[in-house]
Amino acid sequence: MQHRIVVLGAGYTGAVAAGRLAKRLHREDVTITLVNPEADFVERVRLHQLATGQELKPRPFGEMFAGTGVELRLASVTAVDVERKTVSVSGADGGPAELTYDTLVYALGSGWNDGDVPGTAAHADEVSSRPGARRLRDRLAALGAGRPVVVVGGGLTGLEAATEIAESRPDLAVSLAVRGTLGDWLSAKGRAHLRKVTDRLGIEVHEHAAVDAVAADRVTTADGRTVPADVTVWTTGFAVHPIARATTLEVTERGQIVVDETMRSVSHPDVYAVGDAAMAIGPNDRPLRMSCASGVPMAWQAADAIAARLAGTKVPHVSIRYFQQCVSLGRREGLIQFVTADDRAVDKALTGRVAALYKELICKGAAWGVANPTAGLPSRRRRVVRQETQRRTPSRATA
Repeated sequence: MQHRIVVLGAGYTGAVAAGRLAKRLHREDVTITLVNPEADFVERVRLHQLATGQELKPRPFGEMFAGTGVELRLASVTAVDVERKTVSVSGADGGPAELTYDTLVYALGSGWNDGDVPGTAAHADEVSSRPGARRLRDRLAALGAGRPVVVVGGGLTGLEAATEIAESRPDLAVSLAVRGTLGDWLSAKGRAHLRKVTDRLGIEVHEHAAVDAVAADRVTTADGRTVPADVTVWTTGFAVHPIARATTLEVTERGQIVVDETMRSVSHPDVYAVGDAAMAIGPNDRPLRMSCASGVPMAWQAADAIAARLAGTKVPHVSIRYFQQCVSLGRREGLIQFVTADDRAVDKALTGRVAALYKELICKGAAWGVANPTAGLPSRRRRVVRQETQRRTPSRATA
């Protein structure tokens, strides 16, 4: 009997994991089902571009996985039962249904986090999803000259959104509200360049401005400041998909699945988690941050570990480390902040047009890796050890 692998989510991590598994294992031995509600890949790292009216290249999964043996199931995940090894789905290709797995790869990722700040859910926009970016695009397009736009959050997403909006719509009054100081995690060179770009683009920066209320026409900070806003873009962080928290999987307070160094659940060994959905430990015992830079190597590790365990061979392990943080600051400016293995800034940074080109190459490379999930891997597939594929009675696994 074929070993049934189900991959939940076709973002960067899920798509890469599915494609890599297809390259590692014989089709006669396994079935690989990739569950996703949309038929094409969403370049999440470019959603701030979509929000400002730029067209993104379509990347249909039907073309990406043609000939690989990966079956795409267009559906949304509604529940996971890790004791019965089933996934409940509902989607465009049929009504409610149940999938059974032998190995599950959980890659449902994360979404917008409004932080429970009053008024945010009702009045703010987000760029963590394609529907959200499209709504923001329409709202920005409807604004007249001089109208105020506030981006809340000084992380990578906030910086990219604020600079992209300010560059594409210089007629708007764009401001950025940050909890600490602008770019306070960057090197001195990085902070100086970031300040130079925001000044040139006319972005008003509100520092030490923790926003604790959002209204239709303004945001209010914890220290009582009011900042006018016809449009508020909320970018203060991400919330993981809630499905895992509703299972008996061991999860963190944030709802991330706790995994070992091979991305295997510490409580249920038939489940692997990758990307934002997983709590994995990196260099110096620091958790890997939610990012494409973390998620893709996590997907590689999980796929290789699954293939090795099914084939009865040694499980490979490569430490996941960081090299840089890449920030686009509009289409013509960028910032590449080089970091230590555990993601702390060093003095070295690349800025300006060269950095913008560098970031563009990184984005194209990430999308190419998803569109060509099996490229560069050895053509020889591993055979599954037959005893690994026999159906077992579902039971609670121990760590």
